[in-house]
Amino acid sequence: MDLQIRGKVALITGATDGMGFATAKILAEEGCRLVLSDLKIDELERDAAALPTEVLCVAADVTRQADVDTMARKGREKFGTIDIVVHTSGITGAKGDPLDMTDEDYLEAWQIDFMSAVRVARATFPAMREKGWGRFVCITSENAVQPYWEEATYNTAKAALAAFVKNLSYEEAKHGILCNTVSPAFIETAMTDGMMEKRAKELGVSFDEAVESFLDEERPGIALKRRGRVDEVAAAIALIVSERGSFINGSNMRVDGGSVQAVQN
Repeated sequence: MDLQIRGKVALITGATDGMGFATAKILAEEGCRLVLSDLKIDELERDAAALPTEVLCVAADVTRQADVDTMARKGREKFGTIDIVVHTSGITGAKGDPLDMTDEDYLEAWQIDFMSAVRVARATFPAMREKGWGRFVCITSENAVQPYWEEATYNTAKAALAAFVKNLSYEEAKHGILCNTVSPAFIETAMTDGMMEKRAKELGVSFDEAVESFLDEERPGIALKRRGRVDEVAAAIALIVSERGSFINGSNMRVDGGSVQAVQN
């Protein structure tokens, strides 16, 4: 299916691997030109060279407004505009008893998982407003609506992010900018690899056994009994940012295999 975004310019943060680069690949295949950003871009530049489109790679720290502004400016200088923003940058942050977490623990997650999105929106919305067409998608998490007790720093930042994007969706629609979130759960990424490696070591089992036991004990809603793939998340993002998704606004799309066991978001 033609997503009708050929020639659009898409900016993707956290693009070095995982969901960010998977989204870059699918948007490149749809004919988008790309501005790809991350903290370190050596690996990103190498991988981006194989994409079937024009690509600009920019190193940027999303905790710094100046870096984010420079990233957006370089994208506009290269391609003339920015039409699509996919913000995937984030961390899991410190884990443990919520009351044992320090102010710094909460602020770290807040700055990287929440305030980064505010900074990216500030830097990119003016160009989209000027054209009267734009897409803004942020990656939240199942944790925003189904929080796990030991991940309070992450939960609160992601819940705030979901609320922020919903807020944007009301006012920005009149400018033609559609704002949505995508909520993955237990996707095959470096983050969940690390979680499962730690679990395997603690339980004295293999990696695959750690995944299986985690699904049974911690994610009973995932009836598929597997982790999701980054390309499955990227496909959902691609639909939302496309012209085919032109009536999707203020929504949260779950790509979680059923992990969230509720009807409401």
